[in-house]
Amino acid sequence: PTGTSATNDLIIRDIYALSSNDTTKIADWVAYKLDKETVSGNADTTRNWKADPWLEDKETLEPGDYKDAYEKLKVDRGHQAPLGSFKGTNCWQETNYLSNITPQKSDLNQGAWVRLEEKKRDLAKIGNIVYVITGPLYEKNMPSLPDADESHKIPSGYWKIIVVPGKSISSLEVAAFIFDQDTPRNDKVIDHISTINEIEQKSRLDFLRELPDETEGKIESSDNMEWVKGNFN
Repeated sequence: PTGTSATNDLIIRDIYALSSNDTTKIADWVAYKLDKETVSGNADTTRNWKADPWLEDKETLEPGDYKDAYEKLKVDRGHQAPLGSFKGTNCWQETNYLSNITPQKSDLNQGAWVRLEEKKRDLAKIGNIVYVITGPLYEKNMPSLPDADESHKIPSGYWKIIVVPGKSISSLEVAAFIFDQDTPRNDKVIDHISTINEIEQKSRLDFLRELPDETEGKIESSDNMEWVKGNFN
């Protein structure tokens, strides 16, 4: 995506890429690819939180900044590139760097968000290549982490774009979703269907810009409802 601040740090790792925002201390976007081998391994994954070693101390949150966050704000350390999707790699530990984490409300993180992650893995397990771009929104003021000693900004919501390639550029299957930070735990994933156009308007980022203009316009304006309901219901 384009549209991020010139001061952002672009980080490219073996299993994901992200654009880390110096002001919010949250990645403006995280992008990754899933396939059958990536998601189907048996690595014994654990949550071992670490500050990102590729960022300066002043540019990233640290484990201690999340102290008391659940007790006082009911937020989890929410992965953007999900830990559970990289069990087939030996790089899964890198998803625990705090540059890939956001303070995400538990009801969202453990509800519709994780169900969407499971649906994406299901698509990969049956042989699809699945490309994902995800990131935060800042549409209203949110309380800060109670014990953080770094200036930061908690997202008010999140977006996610999923692309499954077809036999040609015009046959890409695309799903777009927007979730408010206060999404109820029992919400259905398909209740949050959106379009790439709407995500672009809210995030001020530009996606799929390398596609032919006519194809890009058609894909980004469509909610692709039939395909989305068939795979994310």
